[in-house]
Amino acid sequence: MKLKTLIKNIPIRQVKGSKDVEITGICINSKLIAPGNLFIAKKGRTNDGAQYIPEAISAGAVAVLTDLFDPSLKGITQLVHPDVAAIEALLAANFYQFASDQLFTVGITGTNGKTTTSFLTKYLLDHLHGPCGLIGTIEYIIGHQRYQATRTTPDIAANHKMLREMVLQGCQSAVMEVTSHALDQGRTLYIEYDVAVFTNLSVDHLDYHHSMEEYCHTKSKLFSSLKPERKKGPKVAVINADSPWHPKMIENCPAQILTYGIDNPADLRASQIVMSGQETQFLISYKGKNHLCKSPLVGRYNIYNILAATGVALARGNTLEQVIPLIATFAPVPGRLEQVPNALRKKIYVDFAHSDDALTNVLECLQELKKEGKILTVFGCGGDRDRTKRPRMAKACEALSDLCIVTSDNPRSEDPQAIIQEIIKGFSHPDNYIVEVDRYKAISRAIEMMGPSDILLIAGKGHEPYQVFAHKIIEFDDRKVAAQICQHLASRKIS
Repeated sequence: MKLKTLIKNIPIRQVKGSKDVEITGICINSKLIAPGNLFIAKKGRTNDGAQYIPEAISAGAVAVLTDLFDPSLKGITQLVHPDVAAIEALLAANFYQFASDQLFTVGITGTNGKTTTSFLTKYLLDHLHGPCGLIGTIEYIIGHQRYQATRTTPDIAANHKMLREMVLQGCQSAVMEVTSHALDQGRTLYIEYDVAVFTNLSVDHLDYHHSMEEYCHTKSKLFSSLKPERKKGPKVAVINADSPWHPKMIENCPAQILTYGIDNPADLRASQIVMSGQETQFLISYKGKNHLCKSPLVGRYNIYNILAATGVALARGNTLEQVIPLIATFAPVPGRLEQVPNALRKKIYVDFAHSDDALTNVLECLQELKKEGKILTVFGCGGDRDRTKRPRMAKACEALSDLCIVTSDNPRSEDPQAIIQEIIKGFSHPDNYIVEVDRYKAISRAIEMMGPSDILLIAGKGHEPYQVFAHKIIEFDDRKVAAQICQHLASRKIS
């Protein structure tokens, strides 16, 4: 696309250089620039994109969007606008031709449950309407291509690019996990959602949002942005009626509302719940009719995820008779209460839970599955993240575990020992926890302490195959580590 075509009707203040250059893509990361790209040099919270312009030019950028003209830059067209962030989304949407308009697009937001809900929603749409793309915490799925995710909701240019690639790959739908950070930073602007889902809201990210009210307001932007009508039909907000924050979430929502829940009255409701270690069974009620639903997903919190995904399918025009058989065949999501096969045949689970509310949900589920024995929990807290939740996570673990082993998560730039000191302030008694900073040793110690009927939860990292420190990233997958330790212990017993 010619630059002059791309910027037509966009209020660029100044263009220095040729408008006839051919633009091959839009990118905000100088390390990912391809020849012919337009580089967006935006000020971030810690870095100024302008300092990476020389690197982008060296990589082949032919144009740059910046807030200040730099006369020293030669051989590149400069688009100058005082507020780069205000127009980057429109540039990306223009270049990638508003790809979301050609897809049935679903946005899912909430503190917990986004990933499982998004995978289940994709699964339903795949089977009911043809290929569905996915942008989320674990991976990005575009047609037959799968890429490990770098962040739950990528930057604005990457989002529009992936949606366009989904269209080109023949996808009919797209499901996106939408974080509060992405909504606040405008990373989903000009993406038109057909359905938006609210899972729940609990205390998290207060290092960024400062208050629950601000956090809620940011999440609600997804719903206030829904346009009442589109060519493809009305917009729908699928809302968890059991969340005390749900009235605020839909306060300014112009779309149709479909509620779901267990405890409160809702359009889509679950009742008569029966859970085991292998499956969950319940009655699902909609428009006066009851249907028996079975799922291999265990835990009460997964019923909410199932209801949310079912709500999306209903909003798409499907029936419960079409949806329920598919729910029964959906495999659990990686790193979400995932049982680790091991040589010792111990009950070891790995989960991504990294907030007190998520830990409570998972541990309550394990308490229901436990017939006898103890529950041991290995957990830590991420560095450079909301520090207020650290003692709350200790309190949640202590309440539902027989023993907690506090260790490192992804400490990032923080001192792992300092993080642990903030965590243990939440325990009521020192006998209820053990500290082992090294995560490998913590997992090993927990496995060696397990009795025949005990359950071990390794929480915080779930599907992640790495551990992030201040100056390095190492390979570390809780599932592989636990399996390797069990194999070593089993071999030692035989010898």
